Parts: sequence; C-alpha cells; structure tokens
Amino acid sequence: MPKSPPKPDLRLVPSEAAVYDLMRQPETTSERVKRLQLEARALAVEQVEALEKVLLQATAMAKEIADGGDAYPVGARELASRLSADLPAKAETLKAIVGRAL
Repeated sequence: MPKSPPKPDLRLVPSEAAVYDLMRQPETTSERVKRLQLEARALAVEQVEALEKVLLQATAMAKEIADGGDAYPVGARELASRLSADLPAKAETLKAIVGRAL
C-alpha cells in the first residue's frame, strides 16, 4: 500500500488576513506596517515550532546513541545521554514561550 504524503501543518492566524480586493483602495502605510508585523509574528511562531520539532527529533536520535552500546565512543554516548535528558525540557520551554506570545 503506497504511503500517502504527510499533510502540511495548517494554522489559523488570528489576524486581518484576507484575499486582497483589487477594487479596494491601496493600504495606508500604517495598515501595511500592521499587516506586515502580523505576518512576521506568524512566521516567527512557525519557525520556533519547527525548532521545537527538530529538538524532539534530536532527542530521539540522542537517546539511540546513548543506548547504542560499544558501537559509539564513550564520550559520544555520555554527551548524547545528557542531550536526551535536556532537549525535551528546552522544547517544552519553547512551547510555553510561544503559547504566552499568542
């Protein structure tokens, strides 16, 4: 059975986002600044959430290395063990920061 491609992460952005009406008067500078700031905030949140996802993936990889036995050098296993313990907390902190910012 062929695997279907993953669905993209979709988000509702609480903003004044709308399809641009060509019959509408041009935006004022302040309207444009406000719209661009909202877009920038939405992109920033997306990037922080992407970092959180990567940290969780790194946690899983670090755990594999830490539990990998003699195939990995002792120093690498020890560092990976510390990372696998620390990264989930960092990801949760990022999640909390983003949650407060919304």
